[in-house]
Amino acid sequence: MSPGLLDDVFPPPVRARLEDNAALGDPAVIHEFDSSGAVTALAGAEVLLTGWGCPPVGPELLERAPALRAVIHAAGTVKTFLSPAAFDRGIVVSSAAAANAVPVAEYTLAAIIMGAKRVFPLAGLFRARRTHRTGADLARQHWIGTHGLTIGVVGASRIGRRVIELLRVIEAEVLLYDPYVSRAEADLLGVTPVDLDTLVATSDVVTIHAPDTPETCGMIDARRIGLMRPGTLLVNTARGPLVDTEALTEHLVDGRLDAVLDVTSPEPLPAGHPLWDLPNVFITPHLAGAQGNEVGRLGALAVDELVRYAHGSPFAHPVRLADLGRIA
Repeated sequence: MSPGLLDDVFPPPVRARLEDNAALGDPAVIHEFDSSGAVTALAGAEVLLTGWGCPPVGPELLERAPALRAVIHAAGTVKTFLSPAAFDRGIVVSSAAAANAVPVAEYTLAAIIMGAKRVFPLAGLFRARRTHRTGADLARQHWIGTHGLTIGVVGASRIGRRVIELLRVIEAEVLLYDPYVSRAEADLLGVTPVDLDTLVATSDVVTIHAPDTPETCGMIDARRIGLMRPGTLLVNTARGPLVDTEALTEHLVDGRLDAVLDVTSPEPLPAGHPLWDLPNVFITPHLAGAQGNEVGRLGALAVDELVRYAHGSPFAHPVRLADLGRIA
């Protein structure tokens, strides 16, 4: 993993549990695979415990790690560094994406509540005028409040499913678009499955939790943005390319829609882009995922997986080759 991450991902209690259940190589932490120490460590490693910033693990590297049997990723997606060749070798793979889903879902719930209350434009007015809101300020909003919302969730990913759970707090009606979810599973989740056009056209809030794949790129395009009703709040904590940024910008500039965007395309937006200064747009720097003390949750899950592996048990959070095409 990247230098400097070790203490955040594995705080003392988690690091102690790691050391109780594994013989760490020497050096215990490597940031690249080409130094003499790294080459020696790889040659005898049975498990590769990885994190953000892990260099590519491809066929050539796998040849240098003949004893490797498992890759446990103390972060989200493995697609950025792990070659499918690892699966061909029979290496079992796990990811802490489920742990990273927790803060993303919490951020999403907060964004929905704050956005539905029109906190961002009204706070801007309050800051500018230093006086209480007026009836006219509220009247300028398309609608305001969390009661009786219809919320459309795009993607029943780990994050999407956790968002669905959290939305019970505000007793929202939840619509779901996910082509991989059956009607029976939707019933278990307590959501109404719909096609994407219906979701964007009938939801008060659209929140995106799909992976970035060739099939999903641009799925929220100009036509679907046009289907959204005036006042719809769009929340994107997934990936920027899922949304046609320029088409969305047109509807945000004229005030027809609101948005909370933790990701954009491009990321970051150019300095002169109009979205930076709109009162109905709240942009954050891709921070919905684990930050600060939340990062230790990733390491704890990874060590849990390591303990399962050490005891011959299957991973609780496996990544399978067949899943690579439809996960983040």
